[in-house]
Amino acid sequence: MVAKAYTVAFEGVDARMVEVQCAVSAGLPGFSIVGLPDKAVSEAKERVRAALQSMSIALPSKKITINLSPADLPKEGSHFDLPIALAVLAALDIIPKDEVENTVSLGELSLDGRLIAVLGALPAALAAAEEDRTLLCPRACGAEAAWVGATEVLAAASLDEVVRHYTGQSPLAPATAGEILPNRTGRDLSDVKGQERAKRALEIAAAGRHHLLMVGTPGSGKSMLAARLPGILPQLSATEALETSMIHSLAGLLSEGGISRERPFREPHHTASMAAIVGGGKGAKPGEISLAHNGVLFLDEFPEFPRQVLETLRQPIETGEIMVARANAHIRYPCRFLLIAAANPCKCGYLSEPARACGKAPLCGEDYLGRISGPLMDRFDLRVEVPPVAYTDLDLPATGEPSANIAARVAKAREIQTKRFADAPNVRVNADMEGNLLDSVATPDEQGRALIARVAERFGLSARGYHRVLRVARTIADLDGSATVREPHIAEAVSYRLPFGPKG
Repeated sequence: MVAKAYTVAFEGVDARMVEVQCAVSAGLPGFSIVGLPDKAVSEAKERVRAALQSMSIALPSKKITINLSPADLPKEGSHFDLPIALAVLAALDIIPKDEVENTVSLGELSLDGRLIAVLGALPAALAAAEEDRTLLCPRACGAEAAWVGATEVLAAASLDEVVRHYTGQSPLAPATAGEILPNRTGRDLSDVKGQERAKRALEIAAAGRHHLLMVGTPGSGKSMLAARLPGILPQLSATEALETSMIHSLAGLLSEGGISRERPFREPHHTASMAAIVGGGKGAKPGEISLAHNGVLFLDEFPEFPRQVLETLRQPIETGEIMVARANAHIRYPCRFLLIAAANPCKCGYLSEPARACGKAPLCGEDYLGRISGPLMDRFDLRVEVPPVAYTDLDLPATGEPSANIAARVAKAREIQTKRFADAPNVRVNADMEGNLLDSVATPDEQGRALIARVAERFGLSARGYHRVLRVARTIADLDGSATVREPHIAEAVSYRLPFGPKG
């Protein structure tokens, strides 16, 4: 007696189809699982046996062999429990074989037969849709998986419910998608007194997804400004929300099956490890840069991060993806994020205040910001100093614009870019432009070309720096509603690139 069920094995955000084959044959009684299972998969036989016994189903005194095909693909995770149980039940003719073969299933079994939620229901639903199969999952995962919408999703609370469904006693109703989670930010830029230049830099960064570095003394408001950035970013599009949610599904960050249209905001501590930032560890899981996909990655105390961690950001910033290469895994994750970095001007933080600076000033400032390499500094489109705000100004009434006004301008600029790049693959915002597209869209007028030529010669702009100035200028022009990039746009873009630190 041989039966088949189907499930998935995860390779990053991709779900590869796995055929679960069950053979019940004469021989010494036993239950074995082959096909490169990890410890959690190997232990599935005990959970399946106990779950079946809780339903008064006894396994026959025969040899039961489970093969996970393709056999050379590593299988990890407890979600193999349910498909193994289905294959066994089909092989014993308890449930119909053809219906099991038309289903992709995943779920962990408890010893009493309950189905426990597992990670990755959303990418599994996408894989099931591509194979034109139904997805069967635990009830807690149904609302999440149903967001795909391209395939039927059945969510059961226990293995008993699954058996009753397949035998026609009590068919399961299709799961419905979870709710769109509300915006939880509640932080407004009008709360920040002063810092108008930094607010303008945030607006430009949000409009074109330009990376921003803020340098200022402790308490000047760098973290406060960064925390209010999500309030001016446009909501995720349907495509972006699905992309982001697939990564969060693998990391177990989706709450009760709900999907948020708010852009992710990740702020890892500077003691975070390499694997935590770029991805890795057991199973090569996504790191913070991938969890920030389509959103914001805020790195406070930027020079305090290990040098090796900072340097690994250089390639993802350019390519928008990261390859997590390990001895037994090569996993690619998307990571198109907006990098916001904050740093003190020196170790003590008071380089600009002689009365409070340490005795090593000004050399301590050069050494401290020198931890940020030239190539990495070159990747910041915007660099702005955040001066301290006098305590006497804190009692003054707020004069800055509310986030809603700034968000409206940002949304309008993003709409312009969406139309502009409608036919350009892999280009969504101005920060993605390169090559002929950049030349055709961001070439300034005659006065602008003359200005950027003088700046490039005076400050020795690299080719990357030159192109990044053009991209920022294009975003400023979009915010201004201008069809062409003019000299004032170039001048403002240059002013944000050359205030401090390594030039170029």
